[in-house]
Amino acid sequence: MPTYRTATEAETIALGEQLARELPPRGVVLLIGNLGAGKTTLAKGIAKGRAAIDPDDVSSPTFTLIHEYSRTGDRFSSPVYHIDLYRLDEPRQVATLGLEELFEKDALVLIEWGERFPQLMPAERTEIRLRALENDEREIAITTLI
Repeated sequence: MPTYRTATEAETIALGEQLARELPPRGVVLLIGNLGAGKTTLAKGIAKGRAAIDPDDVSSPTFTLIHEYSRTGDRFSSPVYHIDLYRLDEPRQVATLGLEELFEKDALVLIEWGERFPQLMPAERTEIRLRALENDEREIAITTLI
């Protein structure tokens, strides 16, 4: 399991860009960590690395639940779906989002707080665990489940 450390927001975004090139072209990535661990910051880098959107345009979908990032007309850009399940309490609420359809798309699906609903997540996925350390440092560990 590769583990990385970043010391700044810019380093976390840069790591996300690097990971975007290493992640499969389509699939599900759970971003796991406490509030403030850097999940959305890492998502900014992954979206940028996939040429889906500029990092400044990525925000947490806490209230809208799902954001789709893509550049229209760019044949090298595949969509990135960014989902935040923090405000949902029950699996039936999550089930109404249509995640199964998103999992079938030719896209990368980033899910914050998805570990709260393991029964609804595909068995084949990548889990990225983020942990805030001192002085804005982050520890980021990656596991691929097959």
